[in-house]
Amino acid sequence: MTESDGELSAMVQELWDKDTNRLRPGHDYRISLQGKAGGSMAFDYKDAAGFPLFTFVDEKIFKKETFLAFISLLDNYVSDTGEPEVVTPEEVAENHKFLDAIIKTPTMKLAHEHLVEKQLSPKDDAQFKEQLHRIWFELYARKGSSRPDSSGFEHVFVGETRGGRTVIGFHNWIQLYLQEKLGHIDYKGYSVSANSPQPDENKHILALQFSWKDGIKPKGSIFMGVSPEFEFALYTLCFLSSPNERVKVQFSSYDVEIVCHHHNEKHIGTTYPVLLKYRKPTE
Repeated sequence: MTESDGELSAMVQELWDKDTNRLRPGHDYRISLQGKAGGSMAFDYKDAAGFPLFTFVDEKIFKKETFLAFISLLDNYVSDTGEPEVVTPEEVAENHKFLDAIIKTPTMKLAHEHLVEKQLSPKDDAQFKEQLHRIWFELYARKGSSRPDSSGFEHVFVGETRGGRTVIGFHNWIQLYLQEKLGHIDYKGYSVSANSPQPDENKHILALQFSWKDGIKPKGSIFMGVSPEFEFALYTLCFLSSPNERVKVQFSSYDVEIVCHHHNEKHIGTTYPVLLKYRKPTE
C-alpha cells in the first residue's frame, strides 16, 4: 500500500466513523441472501432466490433530511441510455436541495476539509456545491449517444438500461430496496468470485444479480445500509484525489477496491465498491 493509499484509508475510516445515519444490519434492516446467482452474462443467468432480498427496513430513517432529499431525486430520470434527459426547474431545485442537505453533514464536511487541504476543492461552500453539481448532476452523452442522456448520479444511484435488456450502473441500496418494494426488482442471488470473501447478511458490501425493467444486472456491487452522504463523500473523495480508476482502501473490517471511472475528466462515469477482504472485528 502506498502512502497516498494509506492516507486515503485513514480518511475513509474517519468518514465511516462519522456516518451516524448508517443502518445496522440485522437491526435497522435485514436481508435474505438465499442462493448464489449463476451466469455472468445477461443470457446465462439463473434465479437462485425465490424471495426478495430485503425482509425488513426500518423506514423511519427515510424521514431524515438527507434520505428524504435523496429519495426525491430517484424519479427524475429516463432509464434507457440514448434517450436524452430533460431536466425541469423542479428537478434542478431538488438537486440543489439534496446538495444543501449533505454539505451540512459531518461526513461531507470532513471530506470537504480534506479536499480543501489537498487543494482539490474550493473552500467556499457555494463553490464546493457547484463542483459537486458538475461532477454528479451535469448531463453528458454516454457511449453510442449523440445527446446528453446520462449523469454520474443517474448511473450510480438510480440505474440505467441499455437497449432495454441490460442494466448498467445501479449501485445504491436505497434505490434497490424501494424498487424491490414496488415489484420492479427481482433479486436473483448473491455473486461471489474466486478472490472475494463469502458474503453474509451482516456485511455492508454485497455483490448480487437482479433484474429491473425487463433488463438484467448480471453482477453489481453495492454498499448496504450506509447513508447517502457517506457514499457521496467517499466517491467524490476518490474521484478528485486519485487519477487511478481503482483505489484500494481499508476501513473498519473491510479491504475494499473503489472502482471510479472518470468521464471526460469532469464527471463520474461510474463508481462502486468491490469487497476484497473482510476481517472479523476483534472482541
